[in-house]
Amino acid sequence: MLYWLLVPLRQHFFFFNVFRYITVRTALGAITALLIVFIATPLLIRTLRKHQVGQEIRGEGPSSHLNKKGTPSMGGLMIIGATIISTLLWGNLENPYVWLSMGGMLFFGAIGWADDFIKYRSRRSLGLTPKQKLIFQFLVSAALALVLVLMGLAGKFDLHLTFPFFKEWTPYLGWFYLPWILFILVGSSNSVNLADGLDGLAIGLTLIASGALTALTYVAGHAVWSEYLNILRVPLAAELTIFVGALSGACLGFLWFNCHPAEIFMGDVGALSLGGTLGLIAILIKQEFLLFAVAGVFILEALSVMLQVSYFKLSGGKRIFRMAPLHHHFELIGWPEEKVVIRFWIIGIIFALFSLTTLKLR
Repeated sequence: MLYWLLVPLRQHFFFFNVFRYITVRTALGAITALLIVFIATPLLIRTLRKHQVGQEIRGEGPSSHLNKKGTPSMGGLMIIGATIISTLLWGNLENPYVWLSMGGMLFFGAIGWADDFIKYRSRRSLGLTPKQKLIFQFLVSAALALVLVLMGLAGKFDLHLTFPFFKEWTPYLGWFYLPWILFILVGSSNSVNLADGLDGLAIGLTLIASGALTALTYVAGHAVWSEYLNILRVPLAAELTIFVGALSGACLGFLWFNCHPAEIFMGDVGALSLGGTLGLIAILIKQEFLLFAVAGVFILEALSVMLQVSYFKLSGGKRIFRMAPLHHHFELIGWPEEKVVIRFWIIGIIFALFSLTTLKLR
């Protein structure tokens, strides 16, 4: 909105020309989202406490988590709200990628909100059943996938698949892109949800991943940089940088309140929306395979659960880890919660840096 208001003023005042630049509006978007979270989150915490919207703790989880019961949850509403408000203010709303990203964030967030609301009403740690949650995730992902494929057939989205380290091999998938998008979106959404178990862990890793995606999005939308780095240029992705920058700012602001000891949890409304959003951004900028590096720790968390469950069934009750997801294993072998979080952040930064180095190795 401010983009449409301020940019035309450059005809009268040269200063307003700066608002044409993606970098300026990305920085302003991140700062705006950060300030919204800083200002509004204390009010949200008081409101949630007043209505007793607190976290319910699973009985089978680590005993050290029992004292977290009652901590205000559904903080993801603040992340979503700050990101979207900031994007509406600083983004060019004629760009379909911007609307698609905001829509994906809202719809995945709606699934998480339903899950959190059922937990609140029933006063238990189980909201939607895993089957129900997966069905809704598939429905949202299928809708987004269908839109993207139709956009691709209309020439507004590239249906070629790109691979890191391979310059020339870009197979055209057409309608076969649809199941690939489903896999990325559902997997990404669930992986962040599984990592959301320690104070600051998931939001810190999301901040790292969104920071890397901000750089990747800017490069993908920039004519000179995309040609220099020999990656597929996605012209519409340029404006998407404002959205990802706003997401980074919102995550940074929320980390202030979510670090140990957490004053508020993001809840499923935050975890599912953030995971789905990261996956959708990677798809839009044609860097789906780099998502496995950008969100490497999230992938490891998800793999630990799949391995644990599979081995438990095949071995007749034996376990690989003391508890899954992976962060609980390290808690149970004696690592303090803060040490697990910081070390996972460090690994996340290494993964993110690796994803950025691949751009020059093509």
